[in-house]
Formats: sequence, structure tokens, C-alpha cells
Amino acid sequence: MEISSKEHTHFFSNNTIVPVDRSSFKSESSASKEKQSCCGGIKIFLGALSFAYFAKALSGSYLKSTITQIERRFDIPSSLVGVIDGSFEIGNLLIIILVSYFGAKLHRPRIIGAGCLIMSAGTFLIAMPQFFMGRYRYERFPSTINSTVSLSPCLQDKSQTPLSALEKSQTKINAGCEKEGGSSMWIYVLLGNLLRGIGETPIQPLGIAYIDDYAVEENAALYIGCVQTVAIIGPIFGFLLGSLCAKLYVDIGFVDLDSVTISPKDVEWVGAWWLGYLIAGVISILAGIPFWFLPKHLPNPESRKDSSTSSEHSKFIIEENKDQRTSYWQQAKLAEMAKEFFPSLKNLFGNPVYILYLCASIIQFNSLIGMVTYKPKYIEQQYGQTSSKTNFVIGLINIPAVAFGIFSGGLIMKKFGIGVLGAAKLSLGSSFFGYLLLLSLFAMGCENSDVAGLTVSYHGAKPMTGYEEALFSECNSGCSCSKNDWDPICGENGVTYVSACLAGCQASNGSGKNTVFFNCSCVGTFEPSQSSSAVVGPCQKGNECPRMFLYFLVISVITSYTLSVGGTPGYILLLRCIKPHLKSFALGIYTLAIRVLAGIPAPVYFGVAIDTTCLKWGSKRCGGRGACRLYDSSALRYVYLGLTLVLGTVSIFFSVAVLWVLRKRSSPQDETLSASGERGTCGTKSRKDNFANSDQLIQSTYWPEKETRL
Repeated sequence: MEISSKEHTHFFSNNTIVPVDRSSFKSESSASKEKQSCCGGIKIFLGALSFAYFAKALSGSYLKSTITQIERRFDIPSSLVGVIDGSFEIGNLLIIILVSYFGAKLHRPRIIGAGCLIMSAGTFLIAMPQFFMGRYRYERFPSTINSTVSLSPCLQDKSQTPLSALEKSQTKINAGCEKEGGSSMWIYVLLGNLLRGIGETPIQPLGIAYIDDYAVEENAALYIGCVQTVAIIGPIFGFLLGSLCAKLYVDIGFVDLDSVTISPKDVEWVGAWWLGYLIAGVISILAGIPFWFLPKHLPNPESRKDSSTSSEHSKFIIEENKDQRTSYWQQAKLAEMAKEFFPSLKNLFGNPVYILYLCASIIQFNSLIGMVTYKPKYIEQQYGQTSSKTNFVIGLINIPAVAFGIFSGGLIMKKFGIGVLGAAKLSLGSSFFGYLLLLSLFAMGCENSDVAGLTVSYHGAKPMTGYEEALFSECNSGCSCSKNDWDPICGENGVTYVSACLAGCQASNGSGKNTVFFNCSCVGTFEPSQSSSAVVGPCQKGNECPRMFLYFLVISVITSYTLSVGGTPGYILLLRCIKPHLKSFALGIYTLAIRVLAGIPAPVYFGVAIDTTCLKWGSKRCGGRGACRLYDSSALRYVYLGLTLVLGTVSIFFSVAVLWVLRKRSSPQDETLSASGERGTCGTKSRKDNFANSDQLIQSTYWPEKETRL
């Protein structure tokens, strides 16, 4: 007992005599644990956010890969497909401001998790029309459908067609008219994409701001670059999934595939577009699960505790000092937070760098969104590639180049300690050289395929006007043909004919894909010495097309990389030019503007412009214009690339204005501070004693340190 008593006495006496050492030890231990907790927490969130980016990018890119499939399945023009694609941005528009402003003050990880679940519900809804519509029907001459009845394509006299065949054909048309209402089910695709947009809303503004709040300052750019780079894996898998599904027939599992008489090379081919949406929906559900187990706040890194730049949540973090006042978040109510909305909005739009960069981004995203949306269609129509090969090439070659470019931008920012001014220069340089490379693509196109009555006359001359009227000629004047049909055949003269009837074919042999047409009066008009036979399907593009396609891929990859290098510097420029507590709000407004002024209109007016280059429209069973079957290759190239380049050039002028304002407002010392690892704020000196005298971009009435003095 005496020994024990002495030990206790000695212990307490030591504890009393040297409180400084114990306090110091406790402080060091606490700091060590906090540092480990911070590092572990931010890395877990980084992984979860990366997977969420992967999920949303996969479903979004898969939609891009199925643009032509949806167009053909629902028999709608490109402009309407553009509206469907833009509905995703409309979903963002509905709640982006509320999520980005109020979400910053609530439990951000759980809001992101809820968004992932909503996103999955929308993805499942997109696939639903497949299970309620009738089977897909395509235009085919009766003899090419597996049948023992041999019919003459050129129906000089309808009495020569067996009555049973005519009745059967008419019955099918009537049945198709009864189910014509199924074509309006594209509305469910639109609604599903809109719901997917609502669910995706919180991922970017809340996720990026959360990382920027709790990551070590010098690692913030690298972390953001990593998130966006990992997210690029989503589009890679999205387009590869699109390539796989495009090879499978749309009604796989519902029809006998041996009875299908078209191949993936036909413009009427529709792949199993719906299958990928089911897979993407499951992935979105899995992506949302981790966020429900993440904390609302993470400990601030040691490097930020004494920094003049506060985190977005510092205004709402409770410090456990006994003399500290109660947190603003605990006192404020929803109505009081709402009162700050318009002053915050006014503050953002009073920042010239933010406004100019916003304008540059809006115009550039108009260019990029329109280009990416219709890139699969452009490759298919310009170079005669199948949907499957097009998606495979984009996913395996183009997207990795974008990923490498985004990662390179973040790595350059970290390695060379580039500040705000340097970020603006890097962003401008990548845009300038990227669009300069895009100019060369004008010389890498293919000529129009020779299609009788559309791109060439039946005698080999180029028709000037009246494409529909030019479909009829002396060689098929004795046939009862319809100009609305699209059932192309390839003559032995290398010319494609819209249908066997318009080619003047008198007989056919075989069935399905192996049908051969004989005695085609129009085929022999080019070179009478040649045989006048033809086979099912259009003729291939010219011999120079494969080489041009290879050149296009090389330049496209380099262009994608160059444009992507400026992605991360642009984000850093955006984050550093606004007040710290407005980061989520500023990113939300930025995202809102991109959605409204680029994401929604760009696919629509790009689609309208592309529709003007159509030479041959399909027709619906009960009348009305369907999807385009043939485009003017030259006109499509000039419209698609020209519109992209004009918008990109205008965005460069705004980027130059951003750089000019930054140079005017920034001092050399500001750039030195930013490059040395401190957080630059667009010309704002980060040291407290110089703050009042600095000529800064953000108004001098704002003092960042006051946000940490709660």
C-alpha cells in the first residue's frame, strides 16, 4: 500500500509539475491522429467520388454511343435526338442551384449518394420502351425476306404479284400502323435522361468542393485531376459497351436471329441499345452506397489551420473552445440562409475573371458537346464505318487520350507550381492549339458514295437539284416504284441504287442476305458491257476512305489530348478566383450555365444543322418523315467541323480576355506566392498584413480570415 501510495503520489506530482510536457505530448498525439484521419477520410471520399464519376460518365457516354441506334429505333430525326440528349441538362437545371447552394450546408456525401440512386432509376427508365414496343421492323423487298415466292422487283403490272403475298404485305403494314403509337415511346427515353440529369446534379459541385475543402493545398489540383482522370474510364467502358451492344440485334432474345436479313453494315441496323442501360443502372446503384457511410465533415489539414484561405465549410465548423461562440450553422435557419442567396449571386457576377471564364467555357462547351454528341454519326456517315466499330474506336483510342490530357494538366500544375496566371495561360494554349489541329480535319473526308438519283444520275452525271425527282429515270419508268422506299442494292458497276425497283431489276434469286437481282435495266446504263446484276446492301465507300479514316483517327487523338490538357487548370482557375465560402455555389452556377446555354441547345442546333445535309429521308409505315438514310458527305463535313471550329474560335477570344484581366489585376508577387505552394486567389495577396493594400481581383472588403473567427 505504501509503495502504491508513493507511486500514485509520484505520478500526480509529475503530472502537476510538468503540465507543459504532457500538454505538448497530447497535442502532438492529437495532431498525428487528426492528420491520419484526414488523410484516410479524404482518400476514401476520393475513391467513392471517382467511382460515382465513373458511373455517371459510363451512362452518359453510353447514351452518346446509342444516338444513331435510338434515332433508327424510334424513326426520328437528329434534331429530336438532340432534344433527348439535352434533356439530361434540363434535369440538372431543375435543381442545380438549390443543390449547390443549400447542399454545401447539409450532409454533402449523403446528398451525392441519393443522387446516384436517382440517376440509376432514370437509366432503367430509358431502357423500358424496349419491353413495351413491338418488334423492330425494317424496309425490305419481299423476296429478300425468307420466302419461297420469287417476285419481280420491277412491278410493271401488280397482277403478276401473287395475291397472297400482297395481302400478307398489306396486313403487315396495317398491323404496323396500329402499333405506330409505339414510336412515341421515345418520350420515356427523354424522361429517363431527364431523371438521370437530376440524379447527377450534386456529384460535381459538392464533390469537387468537398475535396478542395479537406485536401492538403498542394494536393488539391492533383486530386481533382485524379478524379476527372478516373472518370474518363467511364466513357471508355461506356463506348466499349456501346460497341458490344451495337453488334447484337435489337430484339435479341425475342426473335429468331436467322430470320434477320440485315447486317450491322446496313443503315437500318439497330443494335441492342437497351441492354447497356440496364448494366449502367446497376453500376449507378453500387456507386451510391459508400456515400451513406461517409462523415459530414473531415478534419482540416494542418497546412490550412493557419492559412488565410478558409474552406467552404469553415463557416459552419464548430470549434470546441469553451469561450467560442455557437456556430453560425446552429443559429441560422433556412430562411436566413436564403437571404444570402442574392448577395452571393451578386458577388459572383461582380467578379470579371469569373464572368469572362464562364463565357469562354459556355461557348467552348457548345463546340465540344455538339462535336462529341454527333461524332459517332459523323464517323459512320463520313467514313462508312459500322456503329460497333465507331464506338470501339472512340472508346479505345479517343477517350484514353482525353484521360491522359486531363491528368497531364493536373500533373503540370503540381510539378511546376503553376499559379492562377499560369493556369490561365495553360488553358488558353491548349484551346488554341487544339482548334488549330481541328482545321486539318477538313482535308480528311471521303467523297459521297455513288447513289443513283441522289449523288449521281443514272447516266453517271452529278445531279444539280431535285433529288427526289431524280430518283426516276427512263430505265425504271416502266416500274411501279415508290420514292419513299429505302432498300439499297449494290450494282456490279459499283453504284448504289435506292431499291431494286428503282434499279429496274426484273428478276431475283435467293433469299435474305443472299438475294441476287438480275436484268437490272438501270445498272447496265453506265457500262452496257457489264452485267446488270446487283446484290443486297449498299456499295462500300471509295478506296481512299480507309486511309482517310486512319488520318482522321490520328489527328483526332492528338486534338483530344491537346484540348484536355487545359481542363484541370481551368478548374483551378475557377476555384481560386472566387471567395472560398462560395466555391460550391460558384461551381453550381458554372455548371448551370453550361447545362442551360451549352448542354441543352448544342445537341439540338447541331442536329438541325446536320439534318440539312440529308439527301434521303426514310418514311414511316403510316406516312410522315422518319430517320435520315443518306447524308451528303461533303456538306456534313463542312457543317459538323465548321460549326465546331467557329464556336471554338470565339471561346479563345474570351480566354484571351481572361488572361488580360488577370495580368492587369495581378502583381508579380501574387504569382510568386501562388507558385510557392500557397493558395492564389486571382491576384489576392494571401498575407494578412498586406491584404488591405493589395490591388486584388476580389474586392478588398472581403477578408478570408474572418470566416474562421466564429
